[in-house]
Amino acid sequence: MDKKNALRAGAVVAGTTLMMLLMTSPVLAVTRDDGDDPGPGLTIGETLGLYVAAPLLLFAVIAGLVMVLDKSRKQPGV
Repeated sequence: MDKKNALRAGAVVAGTTLMMLLMTSPVLAVTRDDGDDPGPGLTIGETLGLYVAAPLLLFAVIAGLVMVLDKSRKQPGV
């Protein structure tokens, strides 16, 4: 019985994946839409800053605030 359910689940996942791949054809990305204005591309430095440095900096700020404002630590002398 378990083998039958696993086979059915695999078929559903494979079918869903195939349908998603067919519906999101990259050929449609070549055609420009009316009013489409992509603008200039990003340089390598801008891309790394936007997608690597900014998230790391944001993570560090949030982690620092959590550590500084953590009240679960025992206060010395209390």
